[in-house]
Amino acid sequence: MTIAIVLAGGLGTRLRSVVSDLPKPMAPVNKRPFLEHLLEYWTEEGVTRFILSVGYKHELISDHFGTEFMGVPVEYAVEDTPLGTGGGLVLAMDLVAGDDRVLALNGDTFFMANLSQLHKFASDNHADWCFSLFRSNDISRYMGMSVSDEGRVISLKDRSDTGVPLVNGGAYLASPAAIKGKYQAGEKLSLEDDIFQHALDDHLRIFGMEFPGTFIDIGIPDDYHRAKKTLTK
Repeated sequence: MTIAIVLAGGLGTRLRSVVSDLPKPMAPVNKRPFLEHLLEYWTEEGVTRFILSVGYKHELISDHFGTEFMGVPVEYAVEDTPLGTGGGLVLAMDLVAGDDRVLALNGDTFFMANLSQLHKFASDNHADWCFSLFRSNDISRYMGMSVSDEGRVISLKDRSDTGVPLVNGGAYLASPAAIKGKYQAGEKLSLEDDIFQHALDDHLRIFGMEFPGTFIDIGIPDDYHRAKKTLTK
């Protein structure tokens, strides 16, 4: 069983020129909200429960999805004020019981990572955090990482001089113990600048696995239009 927390509180300000006043994950892609495409893919990968971390115009999301999607239960963690990506994750983690790893997903990116492979890699390495990674030269936009040959994350900044850097694919497994008790629900936090960096500073076991699958980020108009050509289901 896999619980997925989807960080779906984005404002979508950079999409205002092409999308009306909607939460970013609800931007339409081929007559369906982007979030539908995301949830459908991860349902097919084996997710058995979704927790949507929502904020801006959250009623548009909860009214659309209700309490289940494709037979999978859907719950909501609602921000009263914007908490950032890290704060949204901490808030949603309060709805998780047990110590099984949770899949965390950026609500504005789509990455075809294999969930069973990611789980196995995380388990084999006793990972507190396990990232899905892909290669991109655009490290000004995506978080490049330095990763050892064994897959351990050494730095949240790419320090290599050659090759195409590995970057964060926006789908990661997290041990609840890596988050619970370390932060307060309602605290404003960034995933990258606060939670990930603190995990690295605290010497938690952070690993990353490269996948060759399609990656889409709808955060800017050019990629949003590309999504319409890629997400055709």
